[in-house]
Amino acid sequence: MHMPGRHFLQIPGPTNVPDRVLRAMDMPTIDHRGPAFAEMSRKALDGIKTIFKTKNPVVIFPASGTGAWEAALVNTLSPGDRVLMFETGHFSTLWKGLAERLGLQPEFIQGDWRSGADPQKIEERLRADTAKDIKAVCVVHNETSTGCATRIEDVRKAMDATGHPALLMVDTISSLGSIDYRHDEWGVDVTVGGSQKGLLLPPGLSFNAVSDKALEATKSAKLPRSYWAWGEMISANEKAIFPYTPATNLLYGLVEAIAMLHEEGLDNVFKRHANHGAATRAAVEAWGLEVLCQDPRHYSGSLTAVLMPEGHNADEFRKTVLENYNMSLGNGLAKLAGRVFRIGHLGDFNDLMLMGTLSGVEMGLRKAGVPHRAGGAQAAIDVLTGNGSGTAVAAE
Repeated sequence: MHMPGRHFLQIPGPTNVPDRVLRAMDMPTIDHRGPAFAEMSRKALDGIKTIFKTKNPVVIFPASGTGAWEAALVNTLSPGDRVLMFETGHFSTLWKGLAERLGLQPEFIQGDWRSGADPQKIEERLRADTAKDIKAVCVVHNETSTGCATRIEDVRKAMDATGHPALLMVDTISSLGSIDYRHDEWGVDVTVGGSQKGLLLPPGLSFNAVSDKALEATKSAKLPRSYWAWGEMISANEKAIFPYTPATNLLYGLVEAIAMLHEEGLDNVFKRHANHGAATRAAVEAWGLEVLCQDPRHYSGSLTAVLMPEGHNADEFRKTVLENYNMSLGNGLAKLAGRVFRIGHLGDFNDLMLMGTLSGVEMGLRKAGVPHRAGGAQAAIDVLTGNGSGTAVAAE
């Protein structure tokens, strides 16, 4: 059945792809060994470093973020290596499962899915590891399943305080291009990224930003790697080519997306996302509902997860919103299934789009008979126009 007007895609990714990026990808197939490709490729390879804020190589794979998770591990570690991970939600749990299947020994610091990683607990565990058996610490910067962001600079400080030599690996799949991130300044060894969220692209590209320490670790790493090997990629990238067929049209889109982010200014991009997070949380509070993230230091600028009142199913509510207002909201994952819905407010997104989204949520709450107070949309307007008390906190 045709529904008039535009569909509101308000899941936390894949996000709306702006017209400029769509037009940039609308190109004939190109010779990926020719000079025109090399010129475009150089712009992509150099430009993506500015988004990660690194001077080191960023390896680009044709893959989802899961591929970048695997690449980070297999290039730096050996079978049986111990890896310290922190349970922040569904995606940290999936990364742990991947590590186990690769033959690593992940140690999971238990979390409550309502906050980011706790640097103090990481520091305590590393101090206890006097034999230096832990080879890497893996943390999700912004947990897409919960809307909780970890302060990565605090994790780095905690690690430095122990003098422990473990690598620091960070997943930025739903934070890159949305929440401030500094690969070099924060001493991250491998940063994992994906194209389909803050980078304004469809799914299909994944990224590893790598430090000198991570590159050194590849020399002794013994996990099997072929497709995911950094060495061949970096060597070919120095000539602005790839060792195998790249996702050429997505790279055209990447060049345009990087240009758009810099035209707005990265600091302005981060401020916009923080403001949208604050406005959304103000709406949720005004409705009398509960934001899943409990620690203001860990509020996310990318998305907000909302707990449903007891006795009401989030998926039934999402179905009501989709069928009546043509808007997709994110579902609850794993142990949050049916308990939360997630409002994505990241990517190519502005104040008016946010107000359409929140108005749709408020109409859906009424239509579905979910207990709430009216006035959430107005509370968001007050924040966006400077008349409200929303706290624009975004984890770094």
